[in-house]
Amino acid sequence: MNYGNIKYYDIANGQGVRTTLFVSGCTNHCFDCFQPETWDFNYGKPFTDEVENQIIESLKPSYIKGFTCLGGEPFEFENQRRLVSLFKHIKEVYPNKTIWCFTGFILDQDLLDGGRRHCEVTDEMLSYIDVLVDGPFQKDKYNIQLAFRGSENQRIIDLKASLEKQEVILYME
Repeated sequence: MNYGNIKYYDIANGQGVRTTLFVSGCTNHCFDCFQPETWDFNYGKPFTDEVENQIIESLKPSYIKGFTCLGGEPFEFENQRRLVSLFKHIKEVYPNKTIWCFTGFILDQDLLDGGRRHCEVTDEMLSYIDVLVDGPFQKDKYNIQLAFRGSENQRIIDLKASLEKQEVILYME
């Protein structure tokens, strides 16, 4: 897996101050994507154990509320297979920090068992995520007033509650 960028002290991609990882590779190719360079799976730098350890260290201060992953596309199969161990590592070291993840796929259509982006690690990966922002960016539904999303079709999902109740529960601040 490659990544395009890591932002430390990010306040735009989830609640509070966060460390944010932008993975490379995306087959969604949303029209007017804000980062089309990340569609290329070879874009950026290789995600190594050293990079993972830097992320873990960056989460140490108490004012860092958690970690966010976006892309590219975290739920491309090859990205899931690497991210699942990172998410697990974060939750083992910092069980009270939140993990937010952004995807152009739709939870109940694509990511759950039987969905087109479900593989052998998807359920485990989903189990570590606290908040999932799902849905493709849609230019005709763009709204600058939305928090943490670009278009009105995208949902901010309380993933823990959703998985527990087996229905989509929207996240409330």
